[in-house]
Amino acid sequence: MKKIMLFIVLISNVYALEIINKPIEFTQLRVELTKEYIKKRYNKVVEDINIIPKMIVIHHTALDDFSKSYDRLNPEILLSDRKDISNASKLNVSAHFLVDSNGKIYSLMPETYMARHVIGLNYSSIGIENVGGQKKGDKLTSKQLEANIKLVKYLKNKYKSIEYLIGHYEYRKFENSKLWLEKDKNYRTIKNDPHKSFMEKLRKNLSF
Repeated sequence: MKKIMLFIVLISNVYALEIINKPIEFTQLRVELTKEYIKKRYNKVVEDINIIPKMIVIHHTALDDFSKSYDRLNPEILLSDRKDISNASKLNVSAHFLVDSNGKIYSLMPETYMARHVIGLNYSSIGIENVGGQKKGDKLTSKQLEANIKLVKYLKNKYKSIEYLIGHYEYRKFENSKLWLEKDKNYRTIKNDPHKSFMEKLRKNLSF
Protein backbone atom coordinates (compact mmCIF):
# COMPACT_ATOMS: atom_id res chain seq x y z
CA MET A 1 0.00 0.00 0.00
CA LYS A 2 1.28 3.43 -0.89
CA LYS A 3 1.72 5.91 1.92
CA ILE A 4 0.43 9.44 1.43
CA MET A 5 2.44 11.79 3.61
CA LEU A 6 2.45 15.53 4.08
CA PHE A 7 5.75 17.33 4.41
CA ILE A 8 6.39 21.02 4.81
CA VAL A 9 9.39 22.88 3.49
CA LEU A 10 10.33 26.37 4.59
CA ILE A 11 10.89 28.57 1.53
CA SER A 12 11.11 31.92 3.28
CA ASN A 13 10.76 33.44 6.70
CA VAL A 14 7.18 34.34 5.75
CA TYR A 15 5.55 31.10 4.63
CA ALA A 16 6.10 27.38 4.25
CA LEU A 17 5.19 25.18 1.32
CA GLU A 18 3.08 22.10 1.96
CA ILE A 19 3.81 19.13 -0.31
CA ILE A 20 1.86 15.87 -0.12
CA ASN A 21 3.84 12.75 -0.95
CA LYS A 22 1.76 10.57 -3.29
CA PRO A 23 4.24 8.44 -5.27
CA ILE A 24 3.44 6.88 -8.61
CA GLU A 25 4.52 3.31 -9.32
CA PHE A 26 8.30 3.35 -9.52
CA THR A 27 9.77 -0.12 -9.34
CA GLN A 28 12.95 -1.34 -11.00
CA LEU A 29 10.88 -1.79 -14.16
CA ARG A 30 10.34 1.95 -14.49
CA VAL A 31 14.01 2.56 -13.77
CA GLU A 32 15.05 0.16 -16.54
CA LEU A 33 12.52 1.61 -18.99
CA THR A 34 13.90 5.06 -18.21
CA LYS A 35 17.45 3.88 -18.91
CA GLU A 36 16.26 2.37 -22.20
CA TYR A 37 14.58 5.66 -23.10
CA ILE A 38 17.79 7.57 -22.42
CA LYS A 39 19.78 5.15 -24.57
CA LYS A 40 17.29 5.04 -27.45
CA ARG A 41 16.25 8.69 -27.56
CA TYR A 42 19.44 10.39 -26.38
CA ASN A 43 22.15 7.88 -27.28
CA LYS A 44 23.42 7.87 -23.71
CA VAL A 45 24.30 4.80 -21.65
CA VAL A 46 23.75 5.58 -17.97
CA GLU A 47 24.16 3.71 -14.71
CA ASP A 48 21.29 5.52 -13.01
CA ILE A 49 18.43 7.87 -13.92
CA ASN A 50 19.53 10.86 -11.87
CA ILE A 51 19.46 14.28 -13.52
CA ILE A 52 20.85 17.72 -12.78
CA PRO A 53 17.81 20.03 -13.09
CA LYS A 54 18.37 22.96 -15.44
CA MET A 55 14.75 23.69 -16.31
CA ILE A 56 11.21 23.59 -14.94
CA VAL A 57 8.43 22.69 -17.39
CA ILE A 58 4.82 23.58 -16.58
CA HIS A 59 2.01 21.37 -17.92
CA HIS A 60 -1.70 20.81 -17.59
CA THR A 61 -3.23 17.34 -17.67
CA ALA A 62 -6.21 18.08 -20.01
CA LEU A 63 -8.35 16.37 -17.38
CA ASP A 64 -10.38 18.26 -14.81
CA ASP A 65 -10.32 15.46 -12.23
CA PHE A 66 -7.41 14.81 -9.88
CA SER A 67 -7.85 11.03 -9.63
CA LYS A 68 -8.11 10.60 -13.39
CA SER A 69 -5.03 12.77 -13.87
CA TYR A 70 -3.06 10.77 -11.31
CA ASP A 71 -4.19 7.48 -12.83
CA ARG A 72 -2.78 8.52 -16.20
CA LEU A 73 0.67 9.03 -14.69
CA ASN A 74 0.72 6.17 -12.21
CA PRO A 75 1.32 3.06 -14.40
CA GLU A 76 4.87 2.25 -15.40
CA ILE A 77 3.94 1.15 -18.93
CA LEU A 78 2.58 3.69 -21.43
CA LEU A 79 -1.20 3.50 -21.78
CA SER A 80 -2.55 1.95 -24.98
CA ASP A 81 -4.30 5.14 -26.13
CA ARG A 82 -1.01 7.05 -26.44
CA LYS A 83 -0.29 5.84 -29.95
CA ASP A 84 1.18 9.25 -30.82
CA ILE A 85 4.26 8.53 -28.71
CA SER A 86 4.20 4.74 -28.32
CA ASN A 87 6.88 4.12 -30.96
CA ALA A 88 9.35 6.18 -28.98
CA SER A 89 9.19 4.08 -25.81
CA LYS A 90 7.02 1.84 -23.62
CA LEU A 91 7.88 4.08 -20.65
CA ASN A 92 4.77 5.85 -19.37
CA VAL A 93 4.63 9.61 -19.14
CA SER A 94 5.14 11.11 -15.71
CA ALA A 95 5.93 14.30 -13.84
CA HIS A 96 7.58 15.18 -10.59
CA PHE A 97 4.63 17.13 -9.20
CA LEU A 98 0.86 17.27 -9.67
CA VAL A 99 -1.04 20.38 -8.54
CA ASP A 100 -4.77 19.98 -7.92
CA SER A 101 -7.31 22.70 -8.76
CA ASN A 102 -7.56 23.53 -5.04
CA GLY A 103 -3.84 24.34 -4.98
CA LYS A 104 -2.68 21.23 -3.15
CA ILE A 105 0.73 20.07 -4.33
CA TYR A 106 1.54 16.38 -4.68
CA SER A 107 5.02 14.93 -5.07
CA LEU A 108 4.87 11.95 -7.44
CA MET A 109 8.52 10.92 -7.75
CA PRO A 110 12.02 12.00 -6.69
CA GLU A 111 12.91 15.43 -8.04
CA THR A 112 16.22 14.26 -9.46
CA TYR A 113 14.91 11.17 -11.26
CA MET A 114 14.22 11.62 -14.95
CA ALA A 115 10.53 11.79 -15.84
CA ARG A 116 9.07 11.41 -19.33
CA HIS A 117 7.18 14.67 -19.74
CA VAL A 118 8.77 16.72 -22.54
CA ILE A 119 10.42 15.63 -25.78
CA GLY A 120 14.14 16.38 -25.95
CA LEU A 121 14.45 17.94 -22.50
CA ASN A 122 13.59 15.21 -20.00
CA TYR A 123 17.20 14.70 -18.95
CA SER A 124 17.54 18.20 -17.51
CA SER A 125 14.05 19.20 -16.39
CA ILE A 126 11.55 18.96 -13.57
CA GLY A 127 7.94 18.61 -14.66
CA ILE A 128 4.96 20.18 -12.89
CA GLU A 129 1.52 18.98 -14.02
CA ASN A 130 -1.63 20.94 -13.18
CA VAL A 131 -5.05 19.29 -13.09
CA GLY A 132 -7.28 20.96 -15.69
CA GLY A 133 -7.49 22.18 -19.26
CA GLN A 134 -9.89 19.46 -20.35
CA LYS A 135 -12.07 21.80 -22.37
CA LYS A 136 -10.82 24.34 -24.89
CA GLY A 137 -10.47 27.66 -23.14
CA ASP A 138 -10.47 26.16 -19.65
CA LYS A 139 -8.17 28.06 -17.35
CA LEU A 140 -6.27 26.85 -14.34
CA THR A 141 -7.31 28.26 -10.98
CA SER A 142 -5.87 31.14 -8.98
CA LYS A 143 -4.98 28.62 -6.25
CA GLN A 144 -2.98 26.64 -8.78
CA LEU A 145 -1.18 29.79 -9.84
CA GLU A 146 -0.26 30.56 -6.24
CA ALA A 147 0.89 26.97 -5.69
CA ASN A 148 3.02 27.00 -8.85
CA ILE A 149 4.66 30.26 -7.83
CA LYS A 150 5.61 28.82 -4.44
CA LEU A 151 6.73 25.49 -5.89
CA VAL A 152 8.91 27.05 -8.57
CA LYS A 153 10.51 29.36 -5.99
CA TYR A 154 11.20 26.37 -3.77
CA LEU A 155 12.78 24.37 -6.60
CA LYS A 156 14.86 27.25 -7.90
CA ASN A 157 16.18 27.92 -4.41
CA LYS A 158 16.93 24.23 -3.83
CA TYR A 159 18.61 23.62 -7.19
CA LYS A 160 20.92 26.46 -8.12
CA SER A 161 21.47 24.75 -11.48
CA ILE A 162 17.95 25.69 -12.67
CA GLU A 163 18.11 28.43 -15.32
CA TYR A 164 14.88 28.17 -17.28
CA LEU A 165 11.12 28.10 -16.76
CA ILE A 166 8.93 27.17 -19.73
CA GLY A 167 5.43 26.10 -20.62
CA HIS A 168 5.19 22.76 -22.38
CA TYR A 169 4.06 24.55 -25.55
CA GLU A 170 7.47 26.30 -25.66
CA TYR A 171 9.65 23.20 -25.67
CA ARG A 172 10.69 23.39 -29.33
CA LYS A 173 12.37 26.73 -28.76
CA PHE A 174 15.20 24.71 -27.20
CA GLU A 175 15.84 22.40 -30.16
CA ASN A 176 19.17 24.10 -30.90
CA SER A 177 20.22 24.48 -27.29
CA LYS A 178 22.81 22.45 -25.41
CA LEU A 179 20.00 20.92 -23.34
CA TRP A 180 18.24 19.32 -26.32
CA LEU A 181 19.04 15.59 -26.61
CA GLU A 182 16.39 13.99 -28.87
CA LYS A 183 18.13 12.38 -31.85
CA ASP A 184 15.08 11.75 -34.07
CA LYS A 185 14.20 14.92 -35.98
CA ASN A 186 10.76 13.51 -36.78
CA TYR A 187 9.78 12.85 -33.16
CA ARG A 188 7.81 15.95 -32.20
CA THR A 189 4.28 16.55 -30.93
CA ILE A 190 2.15 19.69 -30.89
CA LYS A 191 1.60 20.94 -27.35
CA ASN A 192 -0.68 23.74 -26.13
CA ASP A 193 -0.32 23.38 -22.38
CA PRO A 194 -0.60 25.22 -20.16
CA HIS A 195 -2.48 28.30 -21.34
CA LYS A 196 -0.24 31.21 -22.28
CA SER A 197 -2.07 33.50 -19.87
CA PHE A 198 -1.13 31.16 -17.01
CA MET A 199 2.55 31.31 -17.96
CA GLU A 200 2.41 35.08 -18.27
CA LYS A 201 0.97 35.40 -14.76
CA LEU A 202 3.47 32.89 -13.43
CA ARG A 203 6.45 34.72 -14.90
CA LYS A 204 5.28 38.05 -13.50
CA ASN A 205 5.76 36.61 -10.03
CA LEU A 206 9.12 34.97 -10.65
CA SER A 207 12.64 36.06 -11.54
CA PHE A 208 13.74 34.15 -14.65
